[in-house]
Amino acid sequence: MTPFAPDVYADRRRRAAAQAAAAGLAGVLVTPGPDLRYFLGYTPAADTERLTLLAIPASDDGGGDAVAVVPKLEAHDLEVGAVGGIEAVAWSDGEDEHEVAGRLLRPDGRYAISDAAWALHVLGLQRARPASSYAAVTDVLPMLRAAKSPEEVARLAAAGAGADAVFAEIVTRRFAGRAEREVSDDLDALLRAHGHEQVDFTLVCAGENGADPHHEAGDRVIREGDMVVMDFGGLADGYGSDTTRTVHVGAPTAREQEVHDVVRAAQQAGVDAVRPGATCQDVDRASRAVIADAGFGEFFVHRTGHGIGLTTHEPPYMVEGEDTPIEAGMCFSVEPGIYLPGEFGVRIEDIVVAFPAGVSGLADTPDAGVRLNTSPHEVVIVE
Repeated sequence: MTPFAPDVYADRRRRAAAQAAAAGLAGVLVTPGPDLRYFLGYTPAADTERLTLLAIPASDDGGGDAVAVVPKLEAHDLEVGAVGGIEAVAWSDGEDEHEVAGRLLRPDGRYAISDAAWALHVLGLQRARPASSYAAVTDVLPMLRAAKSPEEVARLAAAGAGADAVFAEIVTRRFAGRAEREVSDDLDALLRAHGHEQVDFTLVCAGENGADPHHEAGDRVIREGDMVVMDFGGLADGYGSDTTRTVHVGAPTAREQEVHDVVRAAQQAGVDAVRPGATCQDVDRASRAVIADAGFGEFFVHRTGHGIGLTTHEPPYMVEGEDTPIEAGMCFSVEPGIYLPGEFGVRIEDIVVAFPAGVSGLADTPDAGVRLNTSPHEVVIVE
């Protein structure tokens, strides 16, 4: 991933310190994975049992000084790989690394800790500071990475454009007579050809398999008359793509066309619901209402969307009960679907950015959501 400027990472740490203070936390503890890349621009060569931790103390003005704890044998890697100067404490094999890290913590502090933190380390910190407590970042600071900067939106837009290029190419290839797995392999290769350094999923769900939202591509041979759901994405320059389109081998039946039209209208309704004052659940409600009104409500079996950024699934979630207000810069999927057991399924998915006023290359719309995917939404006929 191409790093951002050092002041970008410093500003992110300041915002985390302020958000932790506002939530009544003692700070944020960041372990290897997307959180560490976000706050430090650093990824260890390997995520092993050795503790690497970034401690960001809470501060009302966001002015707390973060400190990194790192194995001594990787201290040079941190010095070279991290963006911007930051104090580091190195520990040696044979030392109690949790005791070393515990010296940076308030003895009775409550800390947000990365979702991906190893239980080994959470329990080790608890042992070193028995009066301390820990909660997953997603539970106590779910919006920590949710609002993207213009630079992040630009990377998400580029990843989305790459996924759109993949779709434009895949629909020119033959489907009938090939196994789902073969088309899935094509999607993988095309994502890499269009700038993705990591492919996370290439779902190809033909005919009755389309009724399973997370069906893994297998040996089922695609036939004339099949509806085919394709859901694919990954990371390009560190930021995610995720799009779904449903195509048809030959002309669809009237019933298949009807279902696709309902999903298309539901997807549009979800995008249209992104307005100032709206909440995440409003997007889910808007899409779900269209499907329910058409008589297919019981066959829409998942949330309408999820956030995307350094990972392809992250907060916020477009689901009933999530009353978090939608903020400028939030990026998330809008992906309603209808799944008819034993018959077929339809899903249409775009990544949407909320209120991206001033973002280069995007419409200047301070009061709406803008799609980062522009592939056709109608049924595309393939051979």
